[in-house]
Amino acid sequence: MAFVGNFMCTSFKQELLEAVHNFKLSGGNDFYLALYTDAQAGDDNMGGDSTNMDASVTNYSALSANQVVGTGYTAGGGLLTRVDPTETGTTAFTDFEDLTFTSSTITARGAVIYNSSAAGNPAVIVLDFGADKTSTSGDFTIVFPTADENDAIIRIA
Repeated sequence: MAFVGNFMCTSFKQELLEAVHNFKLSGGNDFYLALYTDAQAGDDNMGGDSTNMDASVTNYSALSANQVVGTGYTAGGGLLTRVDPTETGTTAFTDFEDLTFTSSTITARGAVIYNSSAAGNPAVIVLDFGADKTSTSGDFTIVFPTADENDAIIRIA
């Protein structure tokens, strides 16, 4: 099994301190979500140091042989719409609007969110869907959690 849970990439944490990523709605970087089959391994051209898709993944690679292929999906994934970063109490957070691949016929086990505006397409998050998810001539939708201090996809407490 290649996907073993949801992870904020370790390299992303360092890159935040180096100002590599800008999540602001106006003038921020472009972030994409790429879909993968369960055959994808972290060390398959993605900078990971294991066979698992986990926190060790460092980048999106267009060379991956296990990116989803199918109607309604293009290699590289879909462009995400950012939600302006904010804070509540001692937690800062940001999120994305839901993403839909329309009229698609695809099967995916997980995804990688990456920054296409930064050199090397650095990885942000690895998402494990828990099982294969399939669409057949229909919408394949990634539903992001509520953008708040307890649930947002990216939270720093």
